[in-house]
Amino acid sequence: MKLTALFVCLASIVSAQDALKSSLVFHASFDAGLNADFSRGDKNCVVRKGKEFVPASFNDDVKLDATGGKFGGCLHFPKKGVTRPQFSGVNVLGYNNTSWSATVSVWLRLTPDQDLEPGYCDPVQITGNDTNKGFIFLEWSKDETPRFFRFAIRPLKEIWNPTNVQWADIPFEKRPMVQVAKAPFSRDAWTHVAFTLNKLNEKSAKPSGSLYLNGKLQGRIENWDLSFAWDPASVAMVLGASYVGRQDDLAVFDRALTDEEVMQVFKLERGIVGLR
Repeated sequence: MKLTALFVCLASIVSAQDALKSSLVFHASFDAGLNADFSRGDKNCVVRKGKEFVPASFNDDVKLDATGGKFGGCLHFPKKGVTRPQFSGVNVLGYNNTSWSATVSVWLRLTPDQDLEPGYCDPVQITGNDTNKGFIFLEWSKDETPRFFRFAIRPLKEIWNPTNVQWADIPFEKRPMVQVAKAPFSRDAWTHVAFTLNKLNEKSAKPSGSLYLNGKLQGRIENWDLSFAWDPASVAMVLGASYVGRQDDLAVFDRALTDEEVMQVFKLERGIVGLR
């Protein structure tokens, strides 16, 4: 009976990993460069230069730490710079105007109150052709000590901000976000961050988003009309906006993972490469 139970357990683990593998659409290990290792869309990492996009390259703002990552190499943002590497294209994030679901997974290492410079800091953003038509981001607040860590899904501006009030002036509880007062970030250890997007733009559903730290649910964004109006061709995942610290093993899945699946991703011994 014990042997049978073991086989059942192993089969369950393999099945769960297969489900994650089939949903993986993007992975950037940052072991040797900025470009993605795997993508159903464009693997190339780019930066904006004027009105054009050019291939991203390492510079004083963004460096490669070849051995200091959670898994191999990683990106190092040594200062608050102007370089914002990004990945774009419809198949990278799967954005669409009818029903959009996804999960983003990334590892971060920093001590926010010591490393970050003044002002907001967004280690990961998802943007479109106009932030008034939608904006998704991870954020550290700019004024509080200790700084709050947040995950926000801002839909059409007329939904979340009809009176045109500054983001900082809206009461916390009235913003479409999850806020964590004492998030477990440190220079001495890597912290896993994952967020889900569930059925955004679907009119007959109840859309939502969830934030996880080290595999544990921190909160959900619910009871909001999460409608966007992006041009799908313009949607991009932007890294390191005013961020100071390290970043590793960025991945995107084409659906909202369950609580159990996010924990499984957090526990992957070799990181996302173990799913490929």
